[in-house]
Amino acid sequence: MAQRKLGQILIDQGYINDDQLWDILEEQKQSPGQPIGQVAVRMGLVTQGQVTEALAEQWGMPVVSLGETNIPANVLEIVPQTMAELYKIMPISMKNGVLTVAMADPQNVGVLDDLRNFLGHEIRGAVSSQSDVEEAIARYYADREESIEDVIDQLSDDDDDEKRVRGYDLASEEEMSDSQPIKKLLNMVMLLAIRDQASDIHFEPFEDEFKIRVKADGVLYEMVPPPRHLANAIVSRIKVMSNLDIAERRLPQDGRIELNVGGNNVDLRVSVLPTLFGEAVVMRVLDRTVVALDLNKIGMDAVTLSKFREMLHRPNGIVLVTGPTGSGKTTTLYSALNELNSTEVKIITSEDPIEYDIDGIIQVPVNPDVGVTFAAVLRAILRHDPDQILVGEIRDYETGEIAVQSALTGHLVFSTLHTNDAPSAITRLRDMGVPAFLITATVEGILAQRLVRRICTDCRTEFSPSDDLLMELQLPLETARKYKFYYGKGCARCNNSGYKGRIGLYELLTITDEIRDAVAAEASADELRDIGRQQGMTTLREAGLKLIFDGLTTIDEVVRETVLEDVD
Repeated sequence: MAQRKLGQILIDQGYINDDQLWDILEEQKQSPGQPIGQVAVRMGLVTQGQVTEALAEQWGMPVVSLGETNIPANVLEIVPQTMAELYKIMPISMKNGVLTVAMADPQNVGVLDDLRNFLGHEIRGAVSSQSDVEEAIARYYADREESIEDVIDQLSDDDDDEKRVRGYDLASEEEMSDSQPIKKLLNMVMLLAIRDQASDIHFEPFEDEFKIRVKADGVLYEMVPPPRHLANAIVSRIKVMSNLDIAERRLPQDGRIELNVGGNNVDLRVSVLPTLFGEAVVMRVLDRTVVALDLNKIGMDAVTLSKFREMLHRPNGIVLVTGPTGSGKTTTLYSALNELNSTEVKIITSEDPIEYDIDGIIQVPVNPDVGVTFAAVLRAILRHDPDQILVGEIRDYETGEIAVQSALTGHLVFSTLHTNDAPSAITRLRDMGVPAFLITATVEGILAQRLVRRICTDCRTEFSPSDDLLMELQLPLETARKYKFYYGKGCARCNNSGYKGRIGLYELLTITDEIRDAVAAEASADELRDIGRQQGMTTLREAGLKLIFDGLTTIDEVVRETVLEDVD
């Protein structure tokens, strides 16, 4: 049976009339994404309580007044505070193996599936207002704040000597992986990583310990390690959540865990790798809310952005983005495609793997195991009448050749290369075997990029760097001393690291006639760099210096990320 619309339920309950519903719908167009109920409350046509009742009727759930509900301590034990805050839920009762939770947003039905996956219980929803849920979380969890250290202490206390010594058979390991403390530990690690906008979670077995490390802003931070003998149980739990074979320990495995945190889709890509001391696991956290796929928000300066946008609107050619793994190349290309995405053009991508799905763009995953390589996909793509094509990476001559042929036949091709800077991309294409005359005929521009950590705005402090530190910038001391320098002292917001978030350094080489002549004459990367600089190209190091002088990053960060530029 089709679900009744919330607006119709509000009319049926006598809270609004037809004319008022039309007014609400018109107002909602001005603030897309905001639920109709919240728009109606903001316009003063209904109360929050009336919207809560309507939502409860729409989803067939009971209404709960959390202020009048007594929640037992054993129920609070099941759901950690971090989970309650991220999902905007409050556990109410546990009866016959069914956990009932009050939800601030019952329309987000994915929450119940996530909670089943995380907690291993059957979940039933009830409806409450967002303010009631937030107040209940603050009231009930005030004295119950639990850290990962607390959970690990419980795990250590729960173990007896027999469990430490004996070998595990598969049945007992499966039983342990399904135990409440293991679930709680893993849930906390994953949700804290998502909350702190981490990019990866590493589970690493060694001879005497089992490390958990989280990568945030490009740097790994170690968590308190759980007892070593629980490694297999933790890995088994991850395998269960990502639908992998827990009995297979000799082969690498790949899976995924799909979550819906706070109304946002979060994808965890899971990779399991057999090692000397057990299986290592890495989870890649793909959260669309952390990555804004917008060229205006990636930190490119106005001049470079203007030139890059001009390249995006060329009718044909190749635009390359280069840099090491984790330098934000994919985000830049996604942002470019997002800007070009419209009903008038057809965009097809081939990626390994597809990190974010974008409406309106045909995305093809690469699978070399069955012969679906970049080159094979690219050949097939050309028969689908695309206007713009994204090839995840040019790895070999075959892919490079087809990309060049695509550009020559009237397509705009985007791709990535692993090189230190923009001029080196020309050398790399030559090394692959792409002839110089084809490079000059097709390549329109090359963007090199790096990511450096931003100084935390809450603890940013001015300081006077030593002469030795200034020497790292390779600037005359008297010139450097004219500027102010900053660093982050460390605070609660940035986990005492002094940094929060990252910003890009960009070097854009526009392929002009002069550059084409130099490429045809087989000029070196250094010679191409010199010509580029004469024509106004900002190098990675110069882009980094500008961010230092603007107080956005530190000397250490820029030197670490751009040192290779001067060693080519």
